[in-house]
Amino acid sequence: MKNGFYSSGEFARMAHVTLRTIRYYDKQNILKPSFVSESGARFYSDEDFARLQQILLFKFLGFSLEDIRELTINDSDYHFLLDSLNIQLKLVRDRIEQMQLVEKAIQDTADAIRSERVIDWTQMLDLIHLTGMEKTLKNQYQDASNISTRINLHSLYSRNPQGWFPWIFEQLQLKDGLRVLEIGCGDGSMWHQNLEQIPADIRITLSDISVGMLRDARRNIGSDDLRFSFRSFDCQQIPYEAETFDIVIANHVLFYCENVSKTCQEIWRVLKPGGRLLASTYGADHMKEVSELARGFDDRIILAAGKLDEKFGKENGIALLQKSFHTVVWLPYEDALEVPDAEPLISYILSCHGNQNQYLLDRYKEFCTYVRKKTAKGFHITKDAGIFLCEKS
Repeated sequence: MKNGFYSSGEFARMAHVTLRTIRYYDKQNILKPSFVSESGARFYSDEDFARLQQILLFKFLGFSLEDIRELTINDSDYHFLLDSLNIQLKLVRDRIEQMQLVEKAIQDTADAIRSERVIDWTQMLDLIHLTGMEKTLKNQYQDASNISTRINLHSLYSRNPQGWFPWIFEQLQLKDGLRVLEIGCGDGSMWHQNLEQIPADIRITLSDISVGMLRDARRNIGSDDLRFSFRSFDCQQIPYEAETFDIVIANHVLFYCENVSKTCQEIWRVLKPGGRLLASTYGADHMKEVSELARGFDDRIILAAGKLDEKFGKENGIALLQKSFHTVVWLPYEDALEVPDAEPLISYILSCHGNQNQYLLDRYKEFCTYVRKKTAKGFHITKDAGIFLCEKS
């Protein structure tokens, strides 16, 4: 052994890997020895051992060898490391959740066979389908990390100086004595940003179907603020008596509801006469450049689980809302985004609700290079959002 160095065999034994693995990493330029003797013997240092530990960790997490090579050679590229780890974390969580759903489907099917003593293949397929739908609804919204990424892109690069949440807040026209309900409150950003402007004598109920989201909202606003209460429920079955609230807010929520009309009827039911609904959404051109950017890299990428604006958007919102409300007015939010760097766009794309991670995981470094090239002179993004103002007669 050369003084201060380890032979290939000793190095492999220290890391509990095979000598073949060490030689393979050498051949692939992932981990080169620090010293090579005249006879060709390879020797590794303690620094090499630290690098090998990184490699083994990233390999365990599922990184490709190309990504591992970049990470170990240039581990100061924290954007790449952070986004890559976020992809891996999401995939791990998705796999865990998928296995839990498979377990539930198997258990439900076994219980059905046990009680009925006959195999109903249609029922078995229905169980699998239902658990798959449940996974789709829960995906990405167990906590606020992904939605915060999307909010940050808008808040940092918006051309409208007022900002989306202050603009929404202004439309509420809050005053003392009101009871307010927000469905799908997310992490409570709108309220957190406007806490000092909220009247003292007001009761605001924040709700979300995700317990994780509600936890983050409570943390952001503060659990000791007596103006707020927090409750998790499905907005298609609002657990309050008729004519309870003066204002209901549905900020980018209705297009996620399974039955938009039923949800609107529930909102109408809990509103007092003269009460108002503020329901935000967007049109077909909203953020179109981001989708085009992703599809330009791989035309299989879809950034949304479905075309949300077709379910409830600027173009069809009035028709849907007028089934419950006689007075419906569209108020546009004039804005666009000018993004100067690639990294915020990359993070935004990774946070979306679609299938992008399935196609970007093995080509992540290539995708980053592609986005940087496309955004070298800045990147313009169209915004086509606003709110429907509805009043209960």
